[in-house]
Amino acid sequence: MPDLATRYSIQRPYPQRKEAPEQYRVERCGVRTLEKQLESDRGRIINSAAVRRLQQKTQVFPLEHNAAVRSRLTHSLEVQQTGRFIVRTIFDRLGQGASILGLDGLERATESLVEMACLMHDIGNPPFGHFGEAAISRWFEQTLPQLPPFIHDDLSEPEWALRAELLRELRSFEGNAQAIRLISQLQKLNLTYTQTACILKYTRCATEPKPAKGEALDYLRKKPGYYFSEREFVSHLQSVLDMAPGHRFPLTYLMEAADDIAYCLADLEDGVDKGILSCERLAQLLKEQFLALREPFGDGDAPHFSGKCFAELIDFALERSAQESINKEHEFFVWMRVKLVHPLVNHAAEAFIDHIGAISEGSLNRALLEDDSPCHSIVETLKRVAIRHVFSVAEVETLELQGYRIISGLLEHYKPLLMLPMEAFSDLCRGGSRGLLIESRLFHRLPNKHVKAYLTLVEQVPVLEDGSRLGETVWERYCRCRLLQDMISGMTDQYALDEFRALSVIGA
Repeated sequence: MPDLATRYSIQRPYPQRKEAPEQYRVERCGVRTLEKQLESDRGRIINSAAVRRLQQKTQVFPLEHNAAVRSRLTHSLEVQQTGRFIVRTIFDRLGQGASILGLDGLERATESLVEMACLMHDIGNPPFGHFGEAAISRWFEQTLPQLPPFIHDDLSEPEWALRAELLRELRSFEGNAQAIRLISQLQKLNLTYTQTACILKYTRCATEPKPAKGEALDYLRKKPGYYFSEREFVSHLQSVLDMAPGHRFPLTYLMEAADDIAYCLADLEDGVDKGILSCERLAQLLKEQFLALREPFGDGDAPHFSGKCFAELIDFALERSAQESINKEHEFFVWMRVKLVHPLVNHAAEAFIDHIGAISEGSLNRALLEDDSPCHSIVETLKRVAIRHVFSVAEVETLELQGYRIISGLLEHYKPLLMLPMEAFSDLCRGGSRGLLIESRLFHRLPNKHVKAYLTLVEQVPVLEDGSRLGETVWERYCRCRLLQDMISGMTDQYALDEFRALSVIGA
């Protein structure tokens, strides 16, 4: 049987004192020491600016003034609670068997690790959610061919190959990878490697191509998990925690399951709260979609859930809503959560235990809730109804397009900084201007911490396969692109709008 305790370490990137690696393992440092270190992680995370910014970042409705509609922060708090519920369910089911897996005495530590991973899981997301990611990616795809270091051909073959990989990365902004960058470089939270590993959801570097369906570990590598700029950090994390390349840390599966369970219902509740759907119409859509998904299995009306079928669970929530005199919508979703979250949490816990061998290795090539079960059909039902009947309505699409325009416009405003030759930009970093009136004023708007991260990264010119170093002009321009992506992705929705308006007036 796998011994999961051997994967728990209190080692940090910047330890107060250096000890032999084995001294950081829970079997040497002890459970109480592990809990103290994870409590320190908790404080660093909760007090971080990255978490605070989530209160003004989009979940579904950008720039929403109704405080009852979810932000990324309120969503993350709900994911956190679901993650805690899954961990407790796993330990309840294991009972005395926890010691067989090496988890004896580690319930509190595991709960803290999963909770904090859930709280952090969206910290790398840019303003305006996935449309913000798309806007950053498309703008760089269109702009990179205009930058001289990325188009001249006087490169050696190893230089040419790495440049192509860096271009691939810059064209694919990914919030999960940006979260690793935030933790390790931009805010230097100095979390334990164990805590950071819990949010390393995808396992390939952004310079690597997306695997074809059916390739080894294709699910775990379907999106970029970290950037080239953090490759050494991730490599050290993998070494410390005995993680093979392309594999996950075991507890990441629990964070992912908690997110899947929480956001599906939340998005629908926000849609009802905004008046896009009524509870009655939503109930009808959910029952129809579930039956359609279970049609190949012929069991859509079977009593899968504590003697009840899916339609009966939905109807029960509707009945309780009808009996409520004041807040019918709230009552409907209270009972939706009561009736649906429990079976989903139980299924996630069962899947974790049933596949503990592959999960311990980090090689389970799917999400815990991704199977042919009725519980997976619940998740898919919630997702599909939300996509078709909430995300696709005119109001949401208009807000998304506005967010896309704001992000694209901001990058266009800051484009002069990207177009400068390396020497001119270096002069700006040293406090000079050389008559660059517009560029110098744009430079002054860049956050100091991001400029410092850029200056640090510029010094880390990568060594190529033949032992030579990548050309400084190519590497510096990559670092400058990363600087702009750091700045834009760190903005809240409102700040991005205000900055766009300010610069648009200046440019008018």
